[in-house]
Amino acid sequence: MKQEARRVPVDHCVFIHTNQRQMVGALVAQYALKRNSKHADKFDVRILHTNDFPFLKAFHGKPFKRDGVERIWNYEDLQSFTPLRFMPPSEMGYRGRALVIDPDIFAVGDVWDLLNRDMGDKSIFCRMRSGPKGLIGCYASSVMLLDCAKLTHWRGEADFAELFAFTRDYVPWVCLKLEPKGSIGLLESQWNDFDRLTPDTKMLHNTRRMTQPWKTGLPIDWTPADTFKLFPPIGWAMRWRRRFLGDHALMGRYRRHPDPRQEAFFFGLLRECLDRGIVTEDMLREEMRANHVRHDAFEVIDRTPPLAA
Repeated sequence: MKQEARRVPVDHCVFIHTNQRQMVGALVAQYALKRNSKHADKFDVRILHTNDFPFLKAFHGKPFKRDGVERIWNYEDLQSFTPLRFMPPSEMGYRGRALVIDPDIFAVGDVWDLLNRDMGDKSIFCRMRSGPKGLIGCYASSVMLLDCAKLTHWRGEADFAELFAFTRDYVPWVCLKLEPKGSIGLLESQWNDFDRLTPDTKMLHNTRRMTQPWKTGLPIDWTPADTFKLFPPIGWAMRWRRRFLGDHALMGRYRRHPDPRQEAFFFGLLRECLDRGIVTEDMLREEMRANHVRHDAFEVIDRTPPLAA
C-alpha cells in the first residue's frame, strides 16, 4: 500500500532521517539546530524514522544493485535510513524549502542562514563527497538544501522500489547523478564539515562511522561498500569477506574520535538533552544495552565541561 505523505504546514523545515541505531544522535541533532539558531521560531525540525516508512522493511532480505554489485537490503543496518533523504519534498507537499541531514550532523552555527538563502535556479544545494567518491563526481547527499517545488520527480517509495527491479542503482541515486544537469549548486564545505571542527564550521558531520564519538568501543554494526574503482582488488577482498564470513566479520570495534573537541561537543549537547528531558536516563541506558551508544556514556558526560551558551 502506498504510504500517504505527511505534509508539514510550514515553509521551512529541517528533516533528520534516522533509524533506531542512530536515534540518540538524531535527538541531539534536533536539539542542536534549535539551540544554536537565533531564528528557531522560523523553522520546524522533524525526524524521519525508518519505522514510519514500512516500505523500507518490506524489502528486507531482497537483492538490489549498489555500484553495479548485487547486495542484499538489510533493514537493520546502521544506515538503512539513507533512502529517506529523498522523502522531504513529498512530505512538504512539494512546496517550500527543506533541509535534510544525517543523524550524525550537529549544528554549530545558525541553520537559518542556510534555510533562508537564495537558491537561484537550483533545486538542490550540497557539497561534493571527499576522497575517491568526490573524484568520480559523487555529491554528498547527507546534507541537501531543497527547493521542494522543483523536485516533483522525487517519489521516494517508488524510486526505492526501482532498486529491487534493477532499474535503478543505489550509488548513482544517492550521489545525485540522476539529477538534471545544472540543477545542483555547490554548498560551502562548512555546512557539511566532514569530521572537522573549526571556527568556520556551521554543521559538524561525524561522517567517519568508525570514529563516531557516541559509538566508541562498540562492535561495528555497519556494512562497508565492497567496490573500490580506483583499486578493484580491495573490492574483491571485501566481497569475499562479506560472502563467506558475514557482513560485520573482521570489522572490529568503533575507535575513539581523534579530535577530543568533537567528542566534547557531542557529549556537551547530550548533557543538555538529558537536563531538558529530551533524552532520558532510561532511554540512554536502553540504547547502551542495545549497543547503540557506548557503555561509558554517563562517565564521559560527567567529565565533559558544559558548552558555552
